[in-house]
Amino acid sequence: MKIHVYGDNLCALVSAALFASVGHDIWLCLPEGRVKQTLDADGEAYPEPRLQGLLDQQRKEQRLVYTDLNEPVPDDLDAVFLAFAPKDFALAEQIVKNLGTHQQQLLVINQSTFAVGCSTHLASHLSPLQSLVYVPDFIQEGMAIDSIARPNKIILGMDDPRAENQIREIFRPFNRLKDHFLKMSLREAEFTKLAVSGMLATRISFMNDLSNVADALGVDIEQVRVGMGSDKRIGEAYLYPGCGFGGQSFSEDVMNLAQTVSGVGIKSKLLQQVLQINEDQKEVLFRKLWRYFDCNLSHKTIGIWGAAYKPNTNKIDNAPTLKILEALWAQGVTVKLHDPVALEKIAQYYGQHDQLILCQTQYEAATDVDALMLVTEWKQYWNPNFRRLKQSMNHPLILDGRNIYNPYYLKDMGFEYIGIGRGI
Repeated sequence: MKIHVYGDNLCALVSAALFASVGHDIWLCLPEGRVKQTLDADGEAYPEPRLQGLLDQQRKEQRLVYTDLNEPVPDDLDAVFLAFAPKDFALAEQIVKNLGTHQQQLLVINQSTFAVGCSTHLASHLSPLQSLVYVPDFIQEGMAIDSIARPNKIILGMDDPRAENQIREIFRPFNRLKDHFLKMSLREAEFTKLAVSGMLATRISFMNDLSNVADALGVDIEQVRVGMGSDKRIGEAYLYPGCGFGGQSFSEDVMNLAQTVSGVGIKSKLLQQVLQINEDQKEVLFRKLWRYFDCNLSHKTIGIWGAAYKPNTNKIDNAPTLKILEALWAQGVTVKLHDPVALEKIAQYYGQHDQLILCQTQYEAATDVDALMLVTEWKQYWNPNFRRLKQSMNHPLILDGRNIYNPYYLKDMGFEYIGIGRGI
């Protein structure tokens, strides 16, 4: 099929690359900005495993073309993907209005996470020959390609039954093992997308809340987590306590859900508490450090491993590190920070800062520090050379914001260890 993909977020690029790889002719229609400039210069817009190689391969084989939002709509265009950030609804609406002026059969596939009801509004601009479906983006950064190529579900929001055969044909290469489609109305699919994010956030915040109780009780939350996960009614996913979640899409989904609930006159304290627990948790490492040094951090130097909001991305949107940095700076602390890919983002966000040293290696960030905080669980941080680490630090204190280390091993190595709810 001949398909236009509109947008420049990760979902747009992954969709363009994957659907080109199975034989469709794809035009990736990019808005002006950083992503378009980077791709036009043959650069890597997102540090996502396997993505850039797949994009390059599809361009080389002439199944993928980069263009802009003004790409003409050909008479034989079969389908259009819309993959925009929530803030870009006006842009999506402008594109759909233009498509509606073309009297041709066309399927519009909305992957953007807009407010509940927006897909129906977009569909109202289409001509009678055209249909719109909502297939929400459940992409997980760091495994974005498999999120679409090997889905465990494909939510299909659809009010027009004429669209079903075509959308199934487009996704057929990724829907062979079994039928992953879950059909529902447009509004139900939009609400499902937000509800999934809300449930995941609730599990994380619940575990973070329990971790604070575990500290007070002197029990190890890791043992509690394993016990909870063994109950099949609960399962193991998203039960890991830590120093808070971040990310633009995930956080926006939860806030969008809270606004949707309040917008229909329902008073729900749960979602507000989930968000508040998460914001409080972003400062948990700072509070533990502050108490350890008897509320006096003046002239201390602290190392931080990890700036991105999660591994395998360079994004720092709503990342816990941002709150930690600002709390430390307010106490007169100098911070030595390392991240494999996100330092440029930090430099752009803060510019030159007298209390911030950006380090090119993880050991540089640990040299001559009074404590080391692990904030983002990049794989290279999991098994460092602990002897080298201890020798380089002024004081061998590790604050483990993701509970990836064995506290007993670290204590045997001569470190002092503080985790999240470890009660040790």
